[in-house]
Amino acid sequence: MELGMTGIWSLAFTHGDRAEARDAAAELEELGYGSVWLGGSPGGNPRGDLVTAAEVLAATNRIAVTTACVSIWERSPKQLAAAYHALPPHQRNRLLIGLGVSHADFVGRYHEPYHALRSYLDALDAAAAPLPSTARFIGAHGPQMSRLAAARSTGVHPYLVDPAHTAWARSMLGDGPTLAVEQTVILHTNAEAARAKARTMLAPYLKLRNYCSAWLRGGFSAEDLAFGGSNRLIDALFAWGGPDEIAARLTEHRQAGADHVAVQVVTDAPGTFARQAWRALAPELVPA
Repeated sequence: MELGMTGIWSLAFTHGDRAEARDAAAELEELGYGSVWLGGSPGGNPRGDLVTAAEVLAATNRIAVTTACVSIWERSPKQLAAAYHALPPHQRNRLLIGLGVSHADFVGRYHEPYHALRSYLDALDAAAAPLPSTARFIGAHGPQMSRLAAARSTGVHPYLVDPAHTAWARSMLGDGPTLAVEQTVILHTNAEAARAKARTMLAPYLKLRNYCSAWLRGGFSAEDLAFGGSNRLIDALFAWGGPDEIAARLTEHRQAGADHVAVQVVTDAPGTFARQAWRALAPELVPA
C-alpha cells in the first residue's frame, strides 16, 4: 500500500463530529496528503476500532486510512479480522490496521506485552479469514517490539519521537519494513508560547512508563522528563514554527530513514479538526 511521503494524524477523526470527519478526510485527499491516521488516545478509541475507518474510506477514493492504534486488549483477534473482511475489497486495499499494546494505566489485565502481542498476531494469522501481515502496522518504540513488527507486519509506527529515534529504528529494522513516524507540530513562531502548548499536550504521556522508558533509552535524562519536560525534550519531540520549519523537521526524519511521516497538529481539544493548519502546511509538506 502506498502511504505517500506525508500524512495527517488526528484524534479528531475518532473524537470529533462524524460528518466533519468524512468531509475533512475528503479535503485532505484533495490537498494531496497520502494518508489519514485515525488517532486513538492512550486509553483507546471511543468510537470502536473500524467504525470511523469504514466511514472515512467510503468518503474518499485514493488516500490510505490507518488506525493508530487498536489496543490488543480491547478487541479479540477474531472480531478484528472479521471486521476487516466485512469491508468491501476496494476499501480494504486502502486500510492499514495499527496495533498497539496500550499501557498498564489503562488496561487492568495488562501483562507481558511482548508475548501478548505475539500471541495476538498468531491468532490473527489463524483466523478463519486472517488479517494479512501486509495490512497491519505495530506501534513500537523498543527493540523487541520493533523486531516483532519487522517480522510480523508491514512496519512500525513510533509516536512522539525525534529524528534520532528514527535513525535508531531504521538501523534496527533494516531496509525492508516501512517506518512511518508520527511528528507532533505546533504552528507557532513564539518559543515560549509553542513550548507551553507542547507541555500541555505532553503532560499525560509523561505519566506513562512505556514512553518515559523510550525517551530515557534515547538519551534523555530524568531531569529532561521532570517539571513538564525540559526545553531540550520539548524541542526534540515537537516541531514548532512556520510551515517551512515544520517541513525541515520532516526532512530530518526522512534523512534518518523514515519512509512516511504522519503529522499531528496540536489542538486545544481532541475533537478539533485542524483544517486551517492542514491547508497552510500542504504547500510545504505535500510534493507537487
